[in-house]
Amino acid sequence: MFFRNLTFFRFPSSLNAALETLEDRLVEHPLKPVGPLELGSRGFVPPMGGEGTAMTHRLGDFTWVSLGREDRLLPGAVVNDALAKKLAEIEAKEGRKLGGKARKQLKDDLIHEMLPKAFIKGSRTSASIDLKHGIVAVDASSKKSAENVVSELRHAMGSFPAVPVNAEVSVRAVMTGWLTGEPLPEGLTLGDECELKDPVDGGAVVKAQRQELTADEITKHLETGKQVTKLALVLDDHVSFVLGEDLIVRKLKFLDGAVDQLENTERDSLAAELDARYALFSAELHTLFGVLEKALKLSRVD
Repeated sequence: MFFRNLTFFRFPSSLNAALETLEDRLVEHPLKPVGPLELGSRGFVPPMGGEGTAMTHRLGDFTWVSLGREDRLLPGAVVNDALAKKLAEIEAKEGRKLGGKARKQLKDDLIHEMLPKAFIKGSRTSASIDLKHGIVAVDASSKKSAENVVSELRHAMGSFPAVPVNAEVSVRAVMTGWLTGEPLPEGLTLGDECELKDPVDGGAVVKAQRQELTADEITKHLETGKQVTKLALVLDDHVSFVLGEDLIVRKLKFLDGAVDQLENTERDSLAAELDARYALFSAELHTLFGVLEKALKLSRVD
């Protein structure tokens, strides 16, 4: 169940008491099957999947939740193609072209006719809530997708004033400094990927993967004024990730140093395995956020 991305939000620690009732709140907002005339449905699902029915999984100060969604796949191109054929039939049969209002009504009718036959795609997005430190980490690589999860939590709770984290320094400047020789925070080392951008609008963009980041070709780009907008980093030889100037952690991967901890312990059920994985993830997430918070002076809400 390891997350692949991390988009962070913060909320006041005063909400801890209210979050103690999170299970009861989410039970009242489960994912329901998408209706025949609905484009989509949203609701919470058990984070442990088939290994449990609870809407939350609590482990110490951390709570794991999952938002499920079902979407009917009805591409606009398919609807427009059907509309064009229908309009051609009407014109051939009646010798007239429909006006704008009639065309819109016809399109709506076609959508209602096609929706019940459309395929349904299911998905889920997990989030981890650090109750003690007032942090939500959503497994999403875009702020919009992450905000959708927080919005659903807000709807279920009635009030949940979580806001995206912000840095009090220029993330781009800090990462550029790391790549030009400034000391990295304790525990962090450079990975093998980066994105460099010319600071002017419409300027050049250079992307490097599987590259030694201290190599001359990277240095030359930095000397011309390009700045780091994405940077691969490794934390304590346990976790690798790519940090963006938008403060989103992408390509999160647990390395052998962390995974060995799981493989060296036998567990007798999938539920126990998931619980162990979440315990490891929570511990590494806490360490990672602490490093980023200090290095980038992440804002607080208390």
